[in-house]
Amino acid sequence: MLQALGYAGFGSDRLDDWRQFGTSLLGLQAVERGPRLLAFRMDDRKQRIVIDRSMADGTRFFGWEVADRSALDALAAKLEAAHIEVTAEPRTLADARGVRALIAFRDPAGNRLEAFYGAEIDETPFSPGRSISGFRTGPLGLGHAVLTVDNIDSMTAFYVDVLGFALSDYMEKPFRAYFFHVNPRHHSLALIETGKNGMHHLMVELFALDDVGQSYDVALGQKDCVSVTLGRHTNDFMTSFYCKTPSAFMVECGWGGREIDPATWQPVEMHDGPSLWGHERVWLSEKDRDVARAMRLRLAREGKRAPVQVMEGNYRLMSGTCAWWDGVRKEPVPKKNL
Repeated sequence: MLQALGYAGFGSDRLDDWRQFGTSLLGLQAVERGPRLLAFRMDDRKQRIVIDRSMADGTRFFGWEVADRSALDALAAKLEAAHIEVTAEPRTLADARGVRALIAFRDPAGNRLEAFYGAEIDETPFSPGRSISGFRTGPLGLGHAVLTVDNIDSMTAFYVDVLGFALSDYMEKPFRAYFFHVNPRHHSLALIETGKNGMHHLMVELFALDDVGQSYDVALGQKDCVSVTLGRHTNDFMTSFYCKTPSAFMVECGWGGREIDPATWQPVEMHDGPSLWGHERVWLSEKDRDVARAMRLRLAREGKRAPVQVMEGNYRLMSGTCAWWDGVRKEPVPKKNL
């Protein structure tokens, strides 16, 4: 029923800091929405990320897209049948969100969720805040959101059984993390069990690896901005780093995210940890950082590799022979990885 993560909003009175962060580091286009609102564009839509001065710092909302009015009504009925309070928001809020209509409700952790249809397209082309090739959005949505939660199990029941998310994969070490999809993006939502509810990070995916590297250079030039060093994930194959926003949660700047086939995908438990290499997480305890580091070093000893995910026109074939890749191509592809 849900198609993609359409937009996200965060409460903060640090609009100037957010404007600088969003444009100069991430490459978003800033759009003024009066004295209390700062919006960011990533593509042809009027807005994807909103910073609201009137909301308390630490508050947030997430807009999940559905196909049309009938899908929105069906979702509202399903939520009410599950005894979840639903609010049909007024036209004024829909206009502020840049959509035709929306409903609002909360997940078990209290996060405000909005479901909408009819996102507005801007009349002017996207103009990035700095020179980047663009963001990978479209039917995949703006990226993914990762929440910290007190308990994963109750949240999983809500997102899977009520909202229709599907589990992509999960891990128990070095921390519990579950990943969910609603479209071919490997995950649009993830939950990390930390003992408290909060915002962990928002991921934006860029078209070019060099965009990520140049953003990394910008972040390295700012004190305490990098929260997770450059690295590559084991499950969605994303090459990325994480930077601290003016609101303390992180944004993951990534490239090369994996697509899956939701119709055939089978979830598995991951035993290799979250990253193939890199991604030193400064927010972990020293003990957990040692566990994660030991996992990465084991993968290095074993020669763990994963194919790079590229779009048509975003690569050039080189001459030469790659024994590893030739061996991979000869192996039968497991059904779960199709």
